[in-house]
Amino acid sequence: MQTPTSMRIRIRIRISWPAGHLDASLDDTPTGQSLLKVLPLVSSARTWGEEVYFDTGVSVSRETGAREVVEPGTVVFWTDGDALALPYGPTPISRGDECRLAGPCNVLGRLDGDPGLLATVRDGDPVRVELLDA
Repeated sequence: MQTPTSMRIRIRIRISWPAGHLDASLDDTPTGQSLLKVLPLVSSARTWGEEVYFDTGVSVSRETGAREVVEPGTVVFWTDGDALALPYGPTPISRGDECRLAGPCNVLGRLDGDPGLLATVRDGDPVRVELLDA
């Protein structure tokens, strides 16, 4: 029996860096499940315009519904780079104020707080991603 979309369990994670942290709610997707298997993880932040991304060591295929333009605060997985990406504003290839990603990315969920806090992440900062208790 299939579980209706509205009844699916949301995965809660915390993303921390030296200057702060944000929590996120992720949908129960194949990519989200693959990410869960490697948590907690520590990686090195990279910045690209107003986007933070970092390697996860997870390799997954592009899912149906992958998108190249998303809203600020959307949590996505960049399949070409095996990276979690957190856009909070324009990137070098954006048109106007949009969050345009380097390519189609699997949409995982949303940050729960102000995505503008990601502006405090510096290139090379250690980033930790961990599962939050339900």
